[in-house]
This record gives sequence, C-alpha cells and structure tokens, in this order.
Amino acid sequence: MAAEDLNDYSIIKEGEAEILMHAKNEVFYNKTQVNNRDISIAVLRTFVSKRKEEHEALLSKRAIKVSEKSACGSVVEETSNESDVNKEKLNGEIEGPEETLQDESYAISKQTVKATERKVQGQLKPPRVLEALSASGLRALRYAREVEGISQVVALDNDKVSVEACRRNIKFNGSLACSKVESHLADARVYMLSHPKEFDVVDLDPYGSPSVFLDSAVQSVVDGGMLMCTATDMAVLCGGNGEVCYSKYGSYPLRGKYCHEMALRILLACIESHANRYKRYIVPVLSVQMDFYVRVFVRIYTSASAMKNTPLNLSYVYQCTGCDSFHLQPIGRNASNKNNSIRYLPGFGPVVPQVCSDCGKKFNMGGPIWSAPIHDQEWVTSILEGVKSIKDRYPAYDRISAILTTISEELPDVPLFLSLHNLCATLKCTSPSAVIFRSAVINAGYRISGTHVNPLGLKSDAPMDVIWDIMRCWVKNHPVKAQPPDQSGSVILAKEPTLQANFARAVASLSKAQAKKVARFLPNPERHWGPKLRAGRQITTKHISLLGQEVVNGHLNHEEDVEPDVKRQKIEDPTPSS
Repeated sequence: MAAEDLNDYSIIKEGEAEILMHAKNEVFYNKTQVNNRDISIAVLRTFVSKRKEEHEALLSKRAIKVSEKSACGSVVEETSNESDVNKEKLNGEIEGPEETLQDESYAISKQTVKATERKVQGQLKPPRVLEALSASGLRALRYAREVEGISQVVALDNDKVSVEACRRNIKFNGSLACSKVESHLADARVYMLSHPKEFDVVDLDPYGSPSVFLDSAVQSVVDGGMLMCTATDMAVLCGGNGEVCYSKYGSYPLRGKYCHEMALRILLACIESHANRYKRYIVPVLSVQMDFYVRVFVRIYTSASAMKNTPLNLSYVYQCTGCDSFHLQPIGRNASNKNNSIRYLPGFGPVVPQVCSDCGKKFNMGGPIWSAPIHDQEWVTSILEGVKSIKDRYPAYDRISAILTTISEELPDVPLFLSLHNLCATLKCTSPSAVIFRSAVINAGYRISGTHVNPLGLKSDAPMDVIWDIMRCWVKNHPVKAQPPDQSGSVILAKEPTLQANFARAVASLSKAQAKKVARFLPNPERHWGPKLRAGRQITTKHISLLGQEVVNGHLNHEEDVEPDVKRQKIEDPTPSS
C-alpha cells in the first residue's frame, strides 16, 4: 500500500496483529471483543496441545494392540506348524512344499503388521480454522500469528467491503499472515455445507443470533473438532422475547436471576439438537457469559450410540412465580437390564405439584436447557495455567484470568443458581453475609460455590426446602415486620423449620480465590463499554448510551460541517456544458 493511502487509515494493534481502520469506519471493529478474542486464543492454544496428547495416546494404544495381535499370530502359526510337521512325519510325506507355504504365509502376515504399523504411526496434520464471519479479519490474523501449530485460517464474509479490508489487513501483517490466512467472499452457511468435516475449529461470532449458522457449522467440524460460538442477542435469550427465543433456539427462557446462565444452557441445547440430526453430539469444555454476550466452546463427536444420552443432558425448568424456588425436570433417564444392557426411558415426572410447596404460587415452565456440566474442569485448569504462563501476550489478561479463576471454582454439576438478595427480598428481611449463608449450607451437609455469571449468585446442591429452612432460622434471629398473609414471604415464614441451621463459620465458606483476595469481578475498563453499532449503521442521538454523548455529538457536528461544503462545491464547480 502506498504511503499516501495510509493517511486515510488508522492502525489498530491488538496482540500481535495490526489492522488498518478506514477513517469512515467502513468495516466493523469492536474494541470490547478483545476479551472474547483473548479467551478464544487461550482455548485454541489448549485445544492444539490437547489434540496432540490425544493423538499420541491413541497411537500408543493402537501400537499395543498391533503388537498383541502380531504376538498372538506368531503363537498360532508356531502351533499350527508343529501339528503339521507331526502329521507329515506320521504320514511319511515330504516336508519341502509345506515349508514354502509356511514361509509365504509368514511373509504375508509380516506385511500386514507393517502396513498396520504405518497407519498407526500416521502424522497428525496441523489444525485448520474457519472464521465464518470475519469482518476486518482481526480475529483470523491473531489466530494465525499467536497460536503455534495452526496450518491455515480461512476467513469468510459476504460483504465485499469487509473482504477487501480483510485482504488488505492480511498483506499489512506480512509474510506469515499471507501464508496462513486466506479471505473469501462467500455465504458462511453455503461454504460450511460444501466443506463437511473439513475444519478442526469453526468460529462463529455473528452480530446477533448464531442460530441460522448452527446447522451447517456442526457439519463442517471434523470428528473431535471444536465449535466456538457467540450469541449477542441477550434480550431474547434472557426472557425479553420468549416467543422469539423459542423460534430461534427451540427453548423458552425464564426471567430469573439465573437468566444469563440459562442463556448459556439454551445455546448449548440448541447446538446439541442441530448436531443430533447428523448422529453427532457435543461435549462442552468452556461456557462463558461476560460483557454483553455468551460464548461457548464445545467439541463435536460422531456416535449414534452416544447420541442416545442427549435426553439425559436436557431438562425443563419450573420457576415459582411467588418465590425464588426452581426445580429441574430431566427429559430422559436410563436403566440397566439383567444382562447389563442399558435402556433409555422417558424421565419420571412431574417433579413439582400444581402449586409451589413453599409459598403456594403457580410455576412458570421454561426450557429445555442443557442441564449437564457446561465446563470441563480439567480444560479450565489447563487454560488458566496457559494464560498465566504467558500473561504478557494477552491484552485482556486481568479480565480473562479473573473469569477463568471464578469458573474453576464453580460446582460443575449444579445447573443454575440462587440469588441471596432475591431470597431476602421475598422474605423482606435483612440479608446475611455470603460467608454466613455459605457456612449454614456447608454445615447442613451440602456443597455451595459462587458463579462467574453473577457476583451475588450462589450454586448449591441443597434442595429448596433446606434453603428456606436456613432462611427461616435466620429470620428468627433477625425478625421482620408483619406482612400481609397472602404474600409469598408470609406463607414461607408461617411454617416451622425442620432443619436447625448452624451459622458457625465453616472452613470452606470462602473459595480459594476469595481467601487469597484474587480479583474475580473486575469493573469495565472505560465508560460505554459494550456493543458498538453494526457496520454501516448511521449514528443518531439514540446511540448515546452505546457510544457516549461526546462521540455522538462530535459525529453529528462533523456531518453538518461536511454537507454544506459538498453542496457548495457542486454549485461553484458546475460541469462544463458541451
């Protein structure tokens, strides 16, 4: 690019990649997504190393099987040879031709073993990555430059201006980027459908819902590959438009305090349903809610038999309209026969009566959601260790390490969470400290942890009647004003607790991060930290909440200054008449 052309662009550097941003901002760039890109790079680095470990383990396993088979074959041959020789001696026949046949069969078996060993020792090809919606190509460039072991990154976009900008940025980033990254003008859905099981990693990061891309994305990933998926339509996923959420994701959301975690689980259930259509299933390794979006990382496998477990991983949610109680209804269950074969059966139900047993109000029903673990704790530990080992290479290190630390301490097998403040709001009582409440749950014999989704959220395997008993005991020591008898809090407090809560401080009431005073929830780095406008949108006064008063006013004033000059130029320099 010529030096005079660079005057029209500003250089934006993120990580080891640099992109040229036009003064008119023709191509979408979102500064806030640095957290998203950093955590994706951390997961991708872990995926590359885990994939290598899995391949080596598979090779060693196959090598053992081959050696066992060859050993068994030689034993069988020796036995058969001895018996043949004895027969020949008894019958008085010539041994020569038989020996020749034995040599030939031995040579054939030896060739078979060698061929199998060659297959076993096949080299693992470096992973290929598809970024389905690339825009400026920043993410693709960072993958290529920062993640070792990647062979190719394919960046797609169906906008001509975006593809031109992406190709310009590839050239601007030098020979390494040119050799690894390629940009195509294409519809991502058509491209993924025409390249089935070709990419080790597929990255979906659309502006809004990813639902229209999921069917083709799950087909484009190789067996054991990874799908990275972002959803930014949080108003839909969190219950603002339940009917729209159902039409896009096939699940009905509920507006509880846990709505952001439910959004994660709705997205996972949707990906699973698309994968199941092709005899595939997902294994989540990391699921994150941060800023204004949810981001999931799942591995995709093909197995018709393992796919039968899907109903065991999905549940409906019953949320009481009066109090904070919620209950999960699994869709399916399994049972063992006498011969140890597994039968898949519909789930037992209903898990709740017509009215809430705690406060007497009706239930709202939502789902289905993914109710199995949404993180693989081994992966989370590996990702966190990897991030800490090269912290200087992550621009958003503080934020992503805080999120990963909190995730590493979550209870993996407890779907959704309670809000201590909501419990107290129902009873109209003062709130116990989180440490006191945690201690009471632990002393009652149950587990409890925080959640990365909400600083005030608490995950626990304690049933709701135990939780309310603890709160009843708390209110006895901290009385509340009399409330109307028909209110949910009055109905709950009218019952005597069957469990006597012990509020003595438990050793495990603080997580390791809290005990070490490690930051887990960081404030936004600057004002108006959130989603920016979709590329090509005109900035108006309604965007003040997103961009800030000064930015909007400055842009509008700039437009007012430019327009008169353009008109004046047209008047002063008329086209010469022929």
